[in-house]
Order: sequence, then structure tokens, then C-alpha cells
Amino acid sequence: METRELICIGCPLGCPLTASVDGQNISVKGNTCKRGEDYAVKEILNPSRTVTSSIHVDGGEIAMVSVKTAQDIPKGKIMDVMKEIRRARVSAPVHIGDILIDNCAGTGVAIVATKQVEQGETTAVNGRQ
Repeated sequence: METRELICIGCPLGCPLTASVDGQNISVKGNTCKRGEDYAVKEILNPSRTVTSSIHVDGGEIAMVSVKTAQDIPKGKIMDVMKEIRRARVSAPVHIGDILIDNCAGTGVAIVATKQVEQGETTAVNGRQ
């Protein structure tokens, strides 16, 4: 039997969790709500993450648009997703919720804009164009 120590990210409490793993049987202690147990089971059996980043915008009032994965992706695919995001370029205008990359890195998950970027002359963002 394996024991794993985790900190729950299911709510702001951040409960320290102890998960005992015996094959597919997982017992969780330390959680103060059901979300803690759900988080621990998911983190052990199928760890996944939401990825946030930015994509270059051509012809926009700013040079980059913030983006995120529409859903969690498998943790092991993060680097593949980031490679595809780094290669991507979009044209202004960009609206919040626009799908900028469909099925990113073969995950079946889209990359969506989290900021609006209108057409215009690019201005410096933090001293960069």
C-alpha cells in the first residue's frame, strides 16, 4: 500500500490530505468536504491541469492575447500543448471565448482567448512589442 500527501486545491481551505492507495482502491483522510476526496482520487488516478499562456496577435492593439485550455488536459501533455501555443499566431480582432486552437496537441481540448484584442497599431506591453 502506498501513501501520498497532498494539499487540496478544491476550495480556499487547502486541506492537507493523506491518500492511501491500494491498486485502484483509494482512501482519503483530512478532507473537510467531498471536493477534497474527489481531488485526491483524480490527482492519483488521472492528474490533469488547466494551462494558461498567451498567443501572438498580428494587427492587434496589443501584441499578445491571454489564453487557457477550455478544460483540464492530462498533466503529461502540458509540454506538447505549450509547444503548439508558442508556435501559434492569430489575427486581430480576438474576442473572449474565441477558439484559437482546436484540439490542441491531440488532446481534444481547445485553446480559448481570455482577453479581447481589437485591431489597431500594436503598442508596447511591458516594454516589448
